[in-house]
Amino acid sequence: MKLPARIAAPIAALVTLAVCAACAPGTSDGAATTDDKSGTLRVWLFQEVNNKPKEQVVDQAVAAFEQRNDGVKVEIEYIPVDTRAQRIKAAFNDPKSAPDLVEYGNTDTAGYVKDGGLADITAEFGGWADAKDTDPTARASVTVGGKVYGAPLFVGVRALYYRTDVFKELGLTPPKSQAELISTAKKVRKAKPELYGIAVGGAYTYGAMPFIWANGGELATGGADSGGAGAGSPYKAAINSEAARTGIAAYTSLFGDDNCPAAKCAQMGGNATVTAFASGKAAMAIGGDFSHQAVEAGAVKGKYAVVPLPGTAPGSIAPAFAGGNNLGVLKSSGHRTLAVELMKALAGKESQGRLFDAMGFLPTYTDVRQQAAAKEPFVKPFIDTLGAGAKFVPASAGWGQIDASLVLPTLFQEVVSGRKDVKTAADDAAKKMDAAFAAAG
Repeated sequence: MKLPARIAAPIAALVTLAVCAACAPGTSDGAATTDDKSGTLRVWLFQEVNNKPKEQVVDQAVAAFEQRNDGVKVEIEYIPVDTRAQRIKAAFNDPKSAPDLVEYGNTDTAGYVKDGGLADITAEFGGWADAKDTDPTARASVTVGGKVYGAPLFVGVRALYYRTDVFKELGLTPPKSQAELISTAKKVRKAKPELYGIAVGGAYTYGAMPFIWANGGELATGGADSGGAGAGSPYKAAINSEAARTGIAAYTSLFGDDNCPAAKCAQMGGNATVTAFASGKAAMAIGGDFSHQAVEAGAVKGKYAVVPLPGTAPGSIAPAFAGGNNLGVLKSSGHRTLAVELMKALAGKESQGRLFDAMGFLPTYTDVRQQAAAKEPFVKPFIDTLGAGAKFVPASAGWGQIDASLVLPTLFQEVVSGRKDVKTAADDAAKKMDAAFAAAG
């Protein structure tokens, strides 16, 4: 039914007002126009498998924060990791339901910045005393286009788990170079065909990256935050460079009947390789500091040790991917000052030290990490790996698409299946990566 003009006009005006009201207190770019110093702050944190210890650390920091800020309350919601992307993206589009502060995976930073969801806190981060001791790679994980969009909460890296009993029986020592790692894996497989020498996975992107980086390869070059060749220019895939192809060839050489048969291992991801090791089916595996509990709960408890994953030169350490989580203030928050203060409380040195004690999360501060190593010797190989120079993925929203599209797993699987040689598979992957970088802008 068509309304008469005299009725339609006032209704249209009311609809316009309602739409504008729904947008308040935001602006056209999603930024809040108010900065309230009272009221309730909403915080979303990730739900862990065993969440109680994390809750205790958070509750302690929140209680102290509320005591310092009379009349301010903090509501914490623990959200499932599996559905975090949908929840957080929806929050960016609906400021009224959005939290003030959110925990997010560090590979999501660039995508969330592109979506306009995170506040630029460069000034506050720069004036924060704790931040001066932040590990450079952790800082890179909150930096996009030279601006800071959060505070690193914890970091996770991978190293080499190996079976001490198997190595002793076969007269082997932990490998000191990448070539020795490969030969040792094949020696174990030959002597004990019921074991994988080293469990590897065609879908284990973060297990393969150290082989590429150790051989001088890169995932991509350029980018405002890369600091290397082409810095400041748009990202361009480098996965098909000669150095990267050498690393790909080294990693994929571990798929075969002489170590980890492609028929079984091509589809394996990181969790599957750690499970194979923990269950006693592999003599070695590339696992994280966060894999420690799973291995301790497995059949190899008391029969393993951990060393840094070796690089190409004897005695060197292969660069590892620095994973982990960050805390970010939402651009739409109407409590920016308070949200930044709470972010500092939850991600500061004191809280990170407590999170390590409670959850085993590696601190992002170099001095706090050294204190952690003194408490728990098992983390030393991981801290040594970080100290040797960890790396991060390209700070582009395109990385999310590359990761979700399984570009690198497809590359590795094409090689180990024999469908393509390394050069062809790498060139094809580079084209897909460049398309994703271009689409991200």
